[in-house]
Amino acid sequence: MKDDQVPFLIMDESLMDHSPFLKLGRWHWWFMVPINILFLIVGQAAAVLLGRFYYDQGGNSEWMATFVQTAGFPILFIPLFLLHPSRKLETSTSSSLSPSIKVVALLYFALGLIAAGDNMLYSVGLLYLSASTYSLICATQLAFNAVFSYFLNSEKMTALILNSVVILSLSAALIAVNDDSKVLSGVSKGKYLLGFICTLGASALYSLSLSLMQLSFQKVLKRETFSVVLEMLIYTSLVATCVSIVGLFVSGEWKGLPLEMEGFNSGRVSYVLTLVWTAVSWQVCAVGAVGLIFTVSSLFSNVISTLSLAITPLVSLVVFHDKMNGVKVIAMLLALCGFCSYIYQNYLDDAEARKMGSQSHTNDIEESHHAFI
Repeated sequence: MKDDQVPFLIMDESLMDHSPFLKLGRWHWWFMVPINILFLIVGQAAAVLLGRFYYDQGGNSEWMATFVQTAGFPILFIPLFLLHPSRKLETSTSSSLSPSIKVVALLYFALGLIAAGDNMLYSVGLLYLSASTYSLICATQLAFNAVFSYFLNSEKMTALILNSVVILSLSAALIAVNDDSKVLSGVSKGKYLLGFICTLGASALYSLSLSLMQLSFQKVLKRETFSVVLEMLIYTSLVATCVSIVGLFVSGEWKGLPLEMEGFNSGRVSYVLTLVWTAVSWQVCAVGAVGLIFTVSSLFSNVISTLSLAITPLVSLVVFHDKMNGVKVIAMLLALCGFCSYIYQNYLDDAEARKMGSQSHTNDIEESHHAFI
């Protein structure tokens, strides 16, 4: 009987690794995913718009723009403390599965360094590129993530997932082509090339970090609860923030911050509020992104991030009173089609997982019945 039970145990373990429905429960999963999607889309849209507003109003500190992307991490202690009772129960029931403190500290330190480098590259890219070119290059993160997910996370590239990736990339590309301005005024060709390379490298690094986070959940932390998600965000953001502070002082940019505040077109109060709300928005975005990695996969998190890239210009219609045209409407419809394609793939995965789970349960009952007889 023990040898016969091994295949069922292996199948159940594999099912647990690849089916978020069995980890959280069907209705819990469908409750968590929309919330994380909302956090990611709203947070990223607000952060990008505020980042563009910072540069447009006279801000020019690359390290300050990098710093605010992770400096708001203390906000995450609020939901972490609210989850404190469940964390106690989790610690008492799964202490034997927990990795050593050294391993976890090394993991968070490495992910924090990657986050700091990624944030810096994005800051340079947004400084030297127009919004259209920036969005077009950022769309390449889906292609990078598909490769990293295939090699690091054993993700399957089904026709629906590939269709979603292609459609969402086309949506972002349409928005990019729609803008006639290719280079910001006052930006040389050398700086434009630097911005292009930095944004492309940031897209690849961001996709790599998503896959590494998913891999760490599965292989290192082995405790996929939202409190673990928050702990990862807090400690990696702490490392990234410390790196940004060091860069701010080593580069000497901190000396020009008082003059930057005085020369901010919207005033000193607006300068402070812009940085504060940018920091808050990035943390909301981070919770949504890592939450989607936890509940679904890194590839899905990247798909929603690209969907946000398509929605952000539409939000700017209200904020900056941009003109609406047919190209933006088509881009939005394409983004929604790509999103629905990936959601349908997850629905099929749910149906298959529940079918396999019920079949395994039936076989176990039959084996126990035969053994009893």
